[in-house]
Amino acid sequence: MPIPNRTILLISGKDRVSFLTGLVTNDPKPGALVYSALLTPQGKYLADFFLLMRGEDILLDIHSDLAGAIAARLSMYKLRADVEIAETDMPVSRGRSIPAPDGALADPRHEELGWRLYGAALPEEDVDWDGLRVAHIIPETGIELVPNESYILEMGLERLNGVDHRKGCYVGQEVTARMKHKTELRKGLALVKIDHATPAGTEITADGKPVGTVLTQSGNHAIAYLRFDRAKPEMQAGAAHLTYQTS
Repeated sequence: MPIPNRTILLISGKDRVSFLTGLVTNDPKPGALVYSALLTPQGKYLADFFLLMRGEDILLDIHSDLAGAIAARLSMYKLRADVEIAETDMPVSRGRSIPAPDGALADPRHEELGWRLYGAALPEEDVDWDGLRVAHIIPETGIELVPNESYILEMGLERLNGVDHRKGCYVGQEVTARMKHKTELRKGLALVKIDHATPAGTEITADGKPVGTVLTQSGNHAIAYLRFDRAKPEMQAGAAHLTYQTS
């Protein structure tokens, strides 16, 4: 089975590379799978995706829930550029088996996430993907990453190779650069221990004050969005008790 809820947008035309380079946080690169994002002019997250240069096209691998809106957004930016954007039914497979299948490319976010393969629907491997995401604090579209709300540096996209601070301008760069050059982020994702199953979105409190939100949970660990200046070693989220290793 291919990965569920993924759509491939095909970006073609002679201006395809320069077009994307001026919009996204990380540029497509020959021979490599690249993790990138599109932001609002105010620096807020709109979508994250993978980019793959293949022949005369660029494949844009995005969560299906965002595909239509992002295709429309890209079309809005197209103006007179020689660029075409089309939705495809190309399957995407993933796995951690070694050796990887021919044509598979390493997931650029983290080595533990294995590989992705485009154009082939391989049998799904028995992998706890949420467990891996939680262990390595890797955000997921629609859970940790919320359109028009999240900031990519708070979500860890720099650590996950999703933003290039040395590249030229892109939409939302100015805000992202200002956040980068702050001495410290006040909010962001963190790994916490949790002793009860707790719905995503449950508020976290410490000393009766709101601190953040529980997001993806796997076993007795979870990704949490925290306000670091209020986070404590011991916190609550509904009936659950949380522990957090403060720095």
